Amino acid sequence: MIMKKVEFITQDLLSKIYQQSFEGNKLPNQRDLADIYHVSRDTVQKALGRLTDMGLIRSVRGSGIFIKNAGRKNPLIYNSLTQNPYDRIRSETVFLKKIMADENDCRIFGLKKPQPIWIFQRIRIVNFQIVQIETSKMPVALFQDLTAAIIEHSVQEYVQSAGFNISHYITSYSPVLLDKSQAKLLQCKPHLPAMKIINRSLLDDGRVYEYSEVIALDYTCTYIVPFNKLSHAERQQKKADR
Repeated sequence: MIMKKVEFITQDLLSKIYQQSFEGNKLPNQRDLADIYHVSRDTVQKALGRLTDMGLIRSVRGSGIFIKNAGRKNPLIYNSLTQNPYDRIRSETVFLKKIMADENDCRIFGLKKPQPIWIFQRIRIVNFQIVQIETSKMPVALFQDLTAAIIEHSVQEYVQSAGFNISHYITSYSPVLLDKSQAKLLQCKPHLPAMKIINRSLLDDGRVYEYSEVIALDYTCTYIVPFNKLSHAERQQKKADR
């Protein structure tokens, strides 16, 4: 598979940034990068724009392009949505309603008996293009005043303003084909390939505060994952024991 030039340069610079290949935490200037990769300066600018949006670099007029130290600490560098700054992303609510939790919902949220939960759906629009459908559930007992305006702004900000501390997310990915209803919302043809992303959002006390299923078009993501010697050794041992 041939990677697009902008994507290749972005990935290559990411790799070199994490390898600490640049002296003085500073990237070569745009003209030098264009020479190194044998591309136009416009292509280099697009790649640098992605790194800027990810929060990895900053440009100082008259001084150059500098690497931000804080950016290296995030294991998920970017995906198709988070590589864009918030001012290029907006959400629109498709529906918001209360339903009674079923058996599966009770397991997800740790409910001892069925109780009302919110279910809502929103579309994500990036650079004026609909790219994701998100269907989510949240316990009414924790978030009684959830509104469409909150959903379209920021669920994370709302959760934190309610006095909760967000701990982490558990996310899984699987390829799917769009059904007719999904294609209608995304304004595209049915049966196109897409990514299904299931996400559990956890508070610091271990409770799941949101369960969501996202259908995303043209989804990509890049991770930086530390090598775990212990895990690798255990897996090698299990292979040897078979």
